[in-house]
Amino acid sequence: MEIKSYTPAVERTNIDQGLRSYMLKVYNYMAGGLCLTALAAWGTLNTPLFNLFFSKTGLTGFGWLVFLAPLLMVFLFNWVVARGTAAQTQAVFWGFAALMGASLAPIMLIYTASSMTRVFLITAGTFGAMSLYGYTTKRDLTSMGSFMIMGLWGVIIASIVNIFLKSPAMYWALSYISVAIFVGLTAFDTQTIRNLYFASDDESTYTKKAVAGALSLYMDFINLFLNLLRIMGDRR
Repeated sequence: MEIKSYTPAVERTNIDQGLRSYMLKVYNYMAGGLCLTALAAWGTLNTPLFNLFFSKTGLTGFGWLVFLAPLLMVFLFNWVVARGTAAQTQAVFWGFAALMGASLAPIMLIYTASSMTRVFLITAGTFGAMSLYGYTTKRDLTSMGSFMIMGLWGVIIASIVNIFLKSPAMYWALSYISVAIFVGLTAFDTQTIRNLYFASDDESTYTKKAVAGALSLYMDFINLFLNLLRIMGDRR
């Protein structure tokens, strides 16, 4: 009887410790990606790379390649997660974070450093609160996540349309809607990552899922930051 009552408790403890270790790994990858993005943005802005990517009239041909590269690498990342090794998955993640930093370098010329710092702290607090909610809640967030993903596609389509309409009202509306979407996606993605832990088969799969989860949260954070910056940032 003692063994029967003790074993489930031990199993629960092992699961809890394993889950905490897994989530910590996800957040560490995400934080590392954000740091690399910041360094890449700073390096692009303060080295001759900036003139290689940008001209007085906008992006150079090579700059457009760098700007579009993160989108292409998302497709590559999904392929590597499905068919590649853990090391290849990590390499694509770090490459994606670096290219994202290079493509985001111009925002440092648009917004003041103090407002970017302020918005970053607000983003970090909002992200942390929603990620904690997604991790701890017993509510199934699948329906909410599906709704947010549909909303995201709507925002993408509307943003493309607004390139031609150039409507300030639509610009601001889409920024506020995007904030709401990525706040919700942060909670949904965290819960999804948490649930995927229980389906990890081996060390390689475990690592690939951790990196994939980190990319999801990284994108939530970056997009939340950029949209809050549009709303709250002080232009130079």
